Amino acid sequence: MRERAISAAILVPALLLVLAVGGFVLAAAVAALTVLAAREAFTLLRDAGHPTLPLLGTALALTVILDATFPGVLEGSGMLLMAVGIVLVAVASFAQAEPRDGLATWMATVFGALYVGLLAFIVRLGHAAPVVPDVAPLAALGAERGWILLLLLAVWSYDTGAFLVGRQFGRERFLAHISPSKTYAGLVGGVVAATVVVGILLWGLGQSPLHALVLGPLAALAAQAGDLAGSMLKRAAGAKDSGTLIPGHGGMLDRVDSFLFAAPVVTLYVVALFA
Repeated sequence: MRERAISAAILVPALLLVLAVGGFVLAAAVAALTVLAAREAFTLLRDAGHPTLPLLGTALALTVILDATFPGVLEGSGMLLMAVGIVLVAVASFAQAEPRDGLATWMATVFGALYVGLLAFIVRLGHAAPVVPDVAPLAALGAERGWILLLLLAVWSYDTGAFLVGRQFGRERFLAHISPSKTYAGLVGGVVAATVVVGILLWGLGQSPLHALVLGPLAALAAQAGDLAGSMLKRAAGAKDSGTLIPGHGGMLDRVDSFLFAAPVVTLYVVALFA
């Protein structure tokens, strides 16, 4: 617990500093997180019996980040780079002695790359974020910082609410074959916490807090699904954590798996309803 607290005391301020600077610094930080998460994801896939090409897979994941970072510059070129990357992974998979192994390598590598590449939606949210009205309480944050902060706090509040309520009132578990610690009480507590926090942030960003009744549960459930997907990958690999990079917290994938699903969901809602 002490290691966990120390790691959080270092990482959270660092993350908020990156968010405060924003722009290319934020994109570079997301790219770095993607590389670290990809390393762990490909290791887990290998340990689960799925051969991969980690270097090519990581490069493919970075093309997703690149496309999100320069949307107005690359236009369709980002998708072209990803397509070329998928072709290169296929060609490299030809080296496998058995066609079945080659197909498995190709599929697992592309899956791993696109899976961790979902972090790109953090950058996309920053680019596509609606303008924050000057009269809004949190107008000083600006669009990029404000909306990404909403995403971060939505996921963190869900995790915190689920942990506290689940520990106190959790009795009946769900999907215990994937993650034994998940309870229905924790799920409800997390959804309520995320909804309240999202409502406050929406008000601060000049939007109707009533949207939190939809966006809060959507973000919370997406975060839970991301966490369960990460747990399923670890369970298949016979691992408790995705790595040992962060003392008390496991690996980088352990820290970002909730965002892999929550970021696209929040981005879609925000862009569709507020942009």
